[in-house]
Amino acid sequence: MSSYRPLHDGWSLTGRDGTAVPAGVPGCVHTDLLAAGLIPDPYLDDNEHRLAWIGRSEWTYRTMFTWSPDGHERTDLVCEGLDTVATLTLNGVRLGSTANQHRGYRFPVRHLLRDGDNELVVRFGSAYAYAEEQRAALGERPAAYDEPYAFVRKSACNFGWDWGPNVVTAGIWRPIGLESWSRARLAEVRPLARADGTVEVHVRVERTTEHTTEPTTGHPLTLTAEVAGVRAEQRLEGRTATLTLRVPEPDLWWPRGYGAQPLYDLSVRLSGEDGGDAWTGRIGFRDVELRPEAFRLAVNGVPVFVKGVNWIPDDCFPARVTRDRLAERLGQAVAAGVNLVRVWGGGTYESDDFYDLADELGLLVWQDFPFACAAYPEEEPFRSEVEAEARRHVARLARHPSLALWCGNNENLEGYADWGWRDRLEHRSWGAGFYHDLLPSIVAELDPTRPYWPGSPYSGAPHLPPNDPARGTTHIWDVWNREDYTRYAAYRPRFVAEFGFQGPPAYATLRRASSDEPLTPASSHQKAIDGEGKLLRGLGTHLPRPETFDDWHYLTQLNQARAVAYGIERFRSLMPYCMGTVVWQLNDCWPVTSWSAVDGDGRRKPLWYALRRAYADRLITVRDGEVALVNDTSEPWSGELDLVRHALTGEPLAKEVVSVRVAPRAVTRVALPPRLATPGDPATELLVARLDEARAVSCYANDTAVAYPQAVWEASVERVGSGYRVTVTAVTVLRELALFPDRLDPDAVVDDQLVTLLPGESAVFHVTTASDLDARALTAFPVLRCVNS
Repeated sequence: MSSYRPLHDGWSLTGRDGTAVPAGVPGCVHTDLLAAGLIPDPYLDDNEHRLAWIGRSEWTYRTMFTWSPDGHERTDLVCEGLDTVATLTLNGVRLGSTANQHRGYRFPVRHLLRDGDNELVVRFGSAYAYAEEQRAALGERPAAYDEPYAFVRKSACNFGWDWGPNVVTAGIWRPIGLESWSRARLAEVRPLARADGTVEVHVRVERTTEHTTEPTTGHPLTLTAEVAGVRAEQRLEGRTATLTLRVPEPDLWWPRGYGAQPLYDLSVRLSGEDGGDAWTGRIGFRDVELRPEAFRLAVNGVPVFVKGVNWIPDDCFPARVTRDRLAERLGQAVAAGVNLVRVWGGGTYESDDFYDLADELGLLVWQDFPFACAAYPEEEPFRSEVEAEARRHVARLARHPSLALWCGNNENLEGYADWGWRDRLEHRSWGAGFYHDLLPSIVAELDPTRPYWPGSPYSGAPHLPPNDPARGTTHIWDVWNREDYTRYAAYRPRFVAEFGFQGPPAYATLRRASSDEPLTPASSHQKAIDGEGKLLRGLGTHLPRPETFDDWHYLTQLNQARAVAYGIERFRSLMPYCMGTVVWQLNDCWPVTSWSAVDGDGRRKPLWYALRRAYADRLITVRDGEVALVNDTSEPWSGELDLVRHALTGEPLAKEVVSVRVAPRAVTRVALPPRLATPGDPATELLVARLDEARAVSCYANDTAVAYPQAVWEASVERVGSGYRVTVTAVTVLRELALFPDRLDPDAVVDDQLVTLLPGESAVFHVTTASDLDARALTAFPVLRCVNS
C-alpha cells in the first residue's frame, strides 16, 4: 500500500527584508504576517489599501524535514494547491515551477531525498508581476475591473471586486506532502452513477518506470470495486479500466424538498501480491438533465424550481475556511429554504468538504469554471493550464450527486456581445474557444452524466443575445444600478441566475470592522461604484430618508430585504414558465456593505429572514390586484383563503373567504374582489391574506405615504436556558418589527425579523446568547424597532 506523510510543520516565511517568521501550511502570506504581528488585520478600517504591497512582493517558504528510506520504489511531492507563481527546490535542486492556483502538482523526488535532513523551498513570485508580463506579451483584454486577473490562473476576486478587497495572496494554500508507492497507484477514480443503479467506475493507474507494461508472467494487478454489496473485478491491462456495477433498485438521491439524500460507500482497490492501493468515496444515485429551451433542471425526471443563491469564496484567505465553517454557512442556506448553490466563476473550485456537505444537505451545486467578467487569452500557457485544471476537477467532482451543472463562465459572453469588448479586442482571443469547445469536450468525455452550459447569462446559442430573459439564463442588474426594485414586475424570465440589492452588514460586524467613533454610513467598506448613492436612491418612495446612522442602518437593510423578496415572489409566481432564481449572494468574504444575506462575520442580515419567507415551500404573494398562491411541495395545498382589508387600527373593513386548491408544484391565482382590491383610504389601510400558516401583509401605498401612528408596544422578557424569550404585543400597528440583539452581545442571534403586527397581535422572538442582557435595552430603540418607531 502507498503511504502519505503531510509536510505541514516547521515552515518559515521570508520576505524582501530577509526576516523569517513562522508560517502556517496550508495558509498564505497575509495570515502568516498577521499571526506574527507584522501587519494589521487587512479586513479592518482601510488596511486593505495600506497592505497592497504584499501582492507585489516575492516570498519564500522553507522547511526542514527528516526522511529515511521506506522500501517503496517511488516518492512524490504532492502539492494540492500552490498560490500561484511558484518555484520549488528540494535540497537545492529545482523541481519545477507553477502558475495556476486552480490545480495540483506532483513531482517525483525519490532520487533527491536524503537519509536524514532535507530542505524544501517554495519561492512565490508576484502574481501581479506575472499577470502584467503576460498581458504585455499577449495584448490587452477588456475586463470589468482595471486589474490583470485574466492573465493568471488565480481566483479573480483576489484582485478586488465590487464587494471584495484587493488582497492578492501567495502561499501553500492546500495540503502538501510526500506520497510513497511501489509498482502502481490509483491516479484517478471517476465514478459515474445513474438513477438506474448503474455505476461506471473509470480508473486511471500510474505505474513506476520499472513496470511500464503488464508482464505476461509474475504478479498481475487486479482492480476491484464494491458498492451496496455489489462487487466487480477485473485484471488490469494497461493504465486505464472501467468497472461497471449494477445496484438493484437503489434509493435515489434527491435535492432537498423533493426527497431524501441517501449516500452509498464505494470502495476501489488495486491489488497484487506485492502491494496495491485503495480509494473510498460516497456516491448517490440520481439523474440530472437540463431542458435548455426553458433552462429547466430536472432530477430523476422531476422538474425542480431552483431556489438558489450565489456563492463567493467565504474568506479571501481560504485556509481559514474549515469544514465546520462551511457546514454553518451551507446550513444557513438550507435554513433559508435554498436548494441550489452556484459556485461563482470569479472564485475557485471549492474543497471536498464543500461538495460532501452539499451531498448530505441535498443542495444542488451549479459549478462555474473560474472565468469571470473579462476577456481571457486562449494562447499558451493558458490553454494547457485551463485543460489541466478542468480535467482535474471534473474528474474529482464526478462522484458527487449534488453537482448538477457545469457552466463555462460568468458574464463573459455578455461582455463580448453587449459591453463593447468586440471592438476593443481587435480580433484577439477572448475565451470563446474555452466556453464553446474545450470545456464542453472535457465534460462530455469525463462526466457525461451532467449538463454543460457555456456561460451565464446565455440564451442557448452563440448568435442569440446572451441576456435575453425569454431564453436560457438572465442576469438582472438594471435594478440596483438604475431602476427601482418594482421593475422586477416588468420581467418575465425563464431563469434568473443573478439579481440582488445591497445592504450593510450587521451592527456588530460593522462595529468590529471600523474604529470610527461614532459609526457613520462611511464606516462600512463600500466597494461598489456610487454604492452609497445607490443605497439611498434605492429607498425611493418606499421608505423615509434616514437622518441618523441608526436609521440608515435599519432602513437600508430593510430595503435590501424587501427588494430581493419582491423579485423572488414575482419570479416564483411565474412558475412553471420561470423555473429558477439564484439570488446574488449568500455570503461575504469580509465585513462589507454588499448584496449578501449573511455578512462577512457570518451574521444573518434581515435579507436572510426575508429570503426564508420568500423561499418557503408555500408562499402567498399579493400583487396587481391578485393573490398568487405558490405550492412547491409534492402535496396539494387546499383550504380557505382569508382575505381581510384592515384599518391601521386593526378594525376589519372588508373580508372574503375563498376556497382554494393549489396542485403540487403549481401556482394558483385569485383575483381580489373589488372591495378588497380598492381601499377606502390607501394611507390608512392594509390587506392581510392567510392560508394555513402562510401569511402576507400588503399595504395599499408606500410606507412614506401611509399615515402610521407612532409605534407603541408592550414587551416582556423571559430568561430561558439558551438565552431570552421576548414577547412583543402591538398596541398600535407595528410595521416590519425587528430585533437586533447583536447590538448588546456580538454573539447573540434572533430567530425572526421583519414582522408586521396589527394592534392586539403578538410576536415571540427567541434570542440565543450566553451573555446576560439588559432586558430594558433588549426591548427599546435601537435594538427593537420598526418603520414607524
